[in-house]
Amino acid sequence: MVEEETSGKVGSAVSHGRVAPIVFQWTVFPIVMTAAVAWSIYLIGSGTSEPVAILFPQLTAFAVVAILEHVYPYHRSWNKPHDDVGVDAAHSITIGLLVTLSTPLVLAVGVLVGGWLSRRIGFGLWPSQWPLLGQVVLALVVGELPGYWVHRWEHEWEGLWRFHATHHSAPRLYWLNAGRFHPIDTLLTFVPSYGLLVLLGCGVDVLALFTLVTAVHGIFQHANLQLRLGPLNYFFSMAELHRWHHSKTLEEADHNYGQTVSVWDTVFGTRFLPTDRKPPIEIGIADLPTFPMTWWAQIMSPFRWERIRDRIPAQSFSSAPRGGDGSRLQE
Repeated sequence: MVEEETSGKVGSAVSHGRVAPIVFQWTVFPIVMTAAVAWSIYLIGSGTSEPVAILFPQLTAFAVVAILEHVYPYHRSWNKPHDDVGVDAAHSITIGLLVTLSTPLVLAVGVLVGGWLSRRIGFGLWPSQWPLLGQVVLALVVGELPGYWVHRWEHEWEGLWRFHATHHSAPRLYWLNAGRFHPIDTLLTFVPSYGLLVLLGCGVDVLALFTLVTAVHGIFQHANLQLRLGPLNYFFSMAELHRWHHSKTLEEADHNYGQTVSVWDTVFGTRFLPTDRKPPIEIGIADLPTFPMTWWAQIMSPFRWERIRDRIPAQSFSSAPRGGDGSRLQE
């Protein structure tokens, strides 16, 4: 059975291939996320160290999504390699190592400053008496705030966009390019978000589950998978929202900045989920058609930005507002 769905503009048809049952579309994310969190909580309660307790549920969730993409793909064309698997794998490994190495420093500084603040005001800053899952939900909302603004500024200021462009260079959306980030881009969002939670006194178990939910959500957010969240899209910044963020059209892409939750997009008016059309299949950076597509070249791209930007063919410029130098900046 083949379902025809509009994409980009009303009337342009795209074949999904096998159509996922409605029950699958509505439950695949809640079931996998709930199972991963429950498994991690069980392991932590059994005395397993937090890093190990979230590792196996996280890897299992990744494997499930990677397999299901080939059973119920959102776009069949996104399942075909675009000379990007090796690049995405290299970025994912790099980011994993970077976060692992930087976490102890963020913890040390955050605990030190948070303890000093608690002593100054006379009480703890984090509601540690709340139920564990309630604390995790709070952590997702609070921890997202600095990440939301960093991500938004990355789209509005060329000095930051040059680091974030690597993520938007992906020619398709699938589970592995959830890790396609420049290391500095990752630090710019990870340190403020994670550091704020540590500073507020968020417990290690809550931080571990925050990390797990963020990672599993990130895989689903980029997954080439038929899924729906309905009202949950007002909390999670899931694929239905994020596919618009990867559009080549700035008026569509410069929205939905939430990396895990969409709460702040709603608060600050940047949530975007039109009902009259579907997200485009062709994604990437329209303004930078010569952006490098190898791992090392992307690592070096922010430091060779003028050279990359100046190679833009004249015909690639659209009518979208941008800076005087042809950058992605808005007026």
